[in-house]
Amino acid sequence: MPEFTIETTYHLPVFRHRTHAADTLDAACRAAIEDDSWDIAEKDVDSSGPIHVTGIWNGAHAAYMGSSVQIPPQFDEPVQRRARHFEILLGLLKILFDDINAARRPSPDWLARSAWAIARGEAILGGDPDPDEPVDLPKPSHVLVRLQEDRGRDAIIAVLDVDSSFQGLAPEAVTDDEVHAACLSIATTMDLSDAVGSAELQAALSAIRSAQRRLASD
Repeated sequence: MPEFTIETTYHLPVFRHRTHAADTLDAACRAAIEDDSWDIAEKDVDSSGPIHVTGIWNGAHAAYMGSSVQIPPQFDEPVQRRARHFEILLGLLKILFDDINAARRPSPDWLARSAWAIARGEAILGGDPDPDEPVDLPKPSHVLVRLQEDRGRDAIIAVLDVDSSFQGLAPEAVTDDEVHAACLSIATTMDLSDAVGSAELQAALSAIRSAQRRLASD
């Protein structure tokens, strides 16, 4: 039976209480961090971190001498595992942000990487191994309608031009913040379920007719 030397670690918080006189809270915090004296330090055993693996070597009593083995991610320190995953999620968010700004649909590669990142995030929360790549992609969804604030601004001009009940109100009197807030309100409260259901039915009928034509031509 194979033998492995396993190094495990837990982090024990050490704290101190010291008064710092400073002009601002930020300055006091900076002084506390830069203070190198720990002569009054105390250990906080009750807040110690979880036990995690920090080294593996093949063989018995082989720490730092035998051939090292990669640590399975589920046995890494949870906070470090989450921190490294944060960098992945931040990179994916930046890509999505650029695509949205350029009015592009997310690429298949982005969808695949995001599906894996979601599965890995769930594995981290559950203390499970990282998922293999690739993972099953969610079925694509399609944007049916987009509420654009600049078009809302155009609609304001059109309404004020024909509706006498708003007489005396100039289009520029309506601020961008008011347009933004109104669009958010409509986007979150307006019920488009009937329209979406109708669109899904039309898509289903179109797909059925396409299949019917394809089979008839075979």
